[in-house]
Amino acid sequence: MQENLVDKSPAASGPVLDVRGLKTHFFTRNGVVRAVDGVDLHLAAGEILGLVGESGSGKSITGFSLMGLLDEPGRIVDGSIRFNGEELRGAAPARWRQLRGCDIAMIFQDPMMTLNPVLRVDTQMIEAVQAHGGASRDQARKRALETLAMVGIPAPEERLRAYPHQLSGGMRQRVAIAIALLNSPRLIIADEPTTALDVTIQGQILFEVQKLCQDTGTALIWITHDLAVVAGLADRVAVMYAGRVVETGTTEAVISHPMHPYTHGLIASIPTPESRGRPLEPIPGMTPSLLNLPQGCAFRGRCPRASDACLAEPQPQEIRPGQWVRCWHAGARDDA
Repeated sequence: MQENLVDKSPAASGPVLDVRGLKTHFFTRNGVVRAVDGVDLHLAAGEILGLVGESGSGKSITGFSLMGLLDEPGRIVDGSIRFNGEELRGAAPARWRQLRGCDIAMIFQDPMMTLNPVLRVDTQMIEAVQAHGGASRDQARKRALETLAMVGIPAPEERLRAYPHQLSGGMRQRVAIAIALLNSPRLIIADEPTTALDVTIQGQILFEVQKLCQDTGTALIWITHDLAVVAGLADRVAVMYAGRVVETGTTEAVISHPMHPYTHGLIASIPTPESRGRPLEPIPGMTPSLLNLPQGCAFRGRCPRASDACLAEPQPQEIRPGQWVRCWHAGARDDA
């Protein structure tokens, strides 16, 4: 990768991102929706964290909270977000504008949340580079071409001159990913960015993202429901359910030795060569309403191990070195 055009000061020592007790609530007419309810996360430079869970588990709202992109009626009510040692909770809008797109970038699931439909791709990419540094228009254009090629876009010169509506959905998503990579940010939050892409391009982008993190020390949060992607991409995994992280640890430990019943359920529902010809094991029931969460463990209504102890809220406990689980009955698979 070419040297970044944006001048950045050296990163502070310690983790790139340190989130403690993050709570994001939505104050609606029907009550308070606890979308994120006490999340702890940390990332070191160059580390990739997979944030996984079902739809409605709070993954995307966690990402929006970390980017300062919440709109009313949602707001952060508690917790700390430290980026390179700087507390971002309560940061001024001007500070957020300095950080977004330069030091922190987000790749959205819908590329049209990134792209302006009435501006050509080159206009949007060149402005994204020049907004955060002293690059000339020619330097910014060269950087845009390099980044488009990096994400597998053929004929990048031609694509630069196109409007978003002239590109396919997959091509628009690759442009959105390229925009996030333009300024080599220290932290990227990717919200299921490869959902609309074919397997070949998805693999290419995953490879390039891993290489970016290794070469530049960029930290990455990859939000997804696809554990197969996480298994080949992430260094660590955090499993979310009903606004909370219920299990976290190294990818190998969580995938090979899941300790929370919800993590078991997610893994059991994935087709494998060994499960061919046999029915999969779906998780029974539905995710509870965040307006009216059950007392104690939010998963107890769907959990095969539930007992009276689950009426009290479980606290995180370290089952193995570096593997934390929020469950009264944490342990190996029942049929293991």
